[in-house]
Amino acid sequence: MSEASFPEIRDSVRRLCADFPGSYWQAKDRERAYPTEFVRTLTEAGFLSVLIPEQYGGSGLGLGAATAILEEIHRSGCNGGACHAQMYVMGTVLKHGSDAQKEQYLPAVANGELRLQAFGVTEPTSGTDTSRIRTFARKEGDEYVVSGQKIWISRAEHSDLMVVLVRTTPREDCAKSSDGMSVLLVDMREAVGNGLTIRPIRTMLNHATTELFFDELRVPAANLIGEEGMGFRYILSGMNAERILIASECIGDGRFFIDRASAYASERQVFGRAIGENQGVQFPIARAYVQVSAAALMVDKAAALFDAGEACGTEANMAKMLASEASWYAADQCLQTHGGFGFAEEYDIERKFRETRLYQTAPISTNLILSHVATHALGLPKSF
Repeated sequence: MSEASFPEIRDSVRRLCADFPGSYWQAKDRERAYPTEFVRTLTEAGFLSVLIPEQYGGSGLGLGAATAILEEIHRSGCNGGACHAQMYVMGTVLKHGSDAQKEQYLPAVANGELRLQAFGVTEPTSGTDTSRIRTFARKEGDEYVVSGQKIWISRAEHSDLMVVLVRTTPREDCAKSSDGMSVLLVDMREAVGNGLTIRPIRTMLNHATTELFFDELRVPAANLIGEEGMGFRYILSGMNAERILIASECIGDGRFFIDRASAYASERQVFGRAIGENQGVQFPIARAYVQVSAAALMVDKAAALFDAGEACGTEANMAKMLASEASWYAADQCLQTHGGFGFAEEYDIERKFRETRLYQTAPISTNLILSHVATHALGLPKSF
C-alpha cells in the first residue's frame, strides 16, 4: 500500500497506536492476555467498521482504506491480529445474508455492541482441503444440529458471533466436492456450554487461538446465511479479503522492521563508527526496503480489484505471499542488525519477529499459493 494513500486515516491510526506502546504489548504477550483495551479503542474510533456500509452504521469505505488502517497498526508496533477479523468476517453476512440478518447484526457489529471475530473453517483432519470438512449440520425442524470439530480458530473466546462452515450434504453425495457446504451464524453466548466447547491452544505467539468441539449444538435455521449448500462460494470472497488485509499487515510489519533497523544502524557505534556505514549492514536493510515496496504495489492492485468487484483470487494470493516473504526477510535482517539486543523483549523485535512469521503459514501456506497460481494463472494441471 502506498504510504501516501489515505493520509488522514493513517495519521489518526498512528496517534491512536501511540497510546499502546511496546510495554503494553510486552505485558499482554507475557500474560497471554487479549488486548481488550486496544480493540475497544479501535472499535470506538470506527476503524473496525470501515467496510460496513453507512446505512448499517459503518464508514462504507473500501478495502483500500482497511489495508491502510492495518498497515499503520503494524508499522506502529501494534498487532491487528487481535481484531482484524471484525473487518472481513461480516462480509459474509453483508454479501450473502438476508435483509433481516443485515439489519439485525451489522449495526450492532459496527457500534461494538456485538463482536463478530470468529471464522470457523479449518478442521484437524482437513487442514486447508476445505472440501473435506466433517463438521455436519443436520436439519431438524426449524433448527440445525451441529456436530464436529474446528481448529486454529482465533478469538473464539472474544467473539459474540461466529461464522462457521459446515457440511449439510455428505461429500460423497455431491456432484462437486465443493458443493453441500453451508454457512451458519452461531451465537457464541448461547452456544458455549450448550453443545459448544472452546479449548485454548498455547502457541509461540499470543493470538488467542482455540480448538472448538461441537456436540449436537442446536442453531436456529434462521441463522443460515444465504442458500443451503452454497457455503463454500460464500466463504471464498471472505478469504480473498482476509488475504489482502493480512498482506497489508505484513507490509506494516516490514516497514516497522526497516524503520527500526535503519534507526539502530545509524545510532549503534562499534569500532568507532555507526554500524550502518558498513555495506554488509546497510545492503540487507536496503534490499528489505525494495522487497517491501514491491510487495506493497501488489497489495494495492489486489485491493483495487476487490473494491471494483472484479475477480482477484490470484492477486490476493500473490499479494499475501509477496508481503509475508518480504516482511519475514525484513524481520530477519532487523534482528541481525540489532545483534543480541534484538532478542531482548524490551526492543519489541523478537515479538514482532514471531508474529510476522505466522503469515507464511496462515491463513494459507506459500505452497498452496504457488499451486493456485500454477493452475489458475498458468493453466498447469492440478497436482492434487
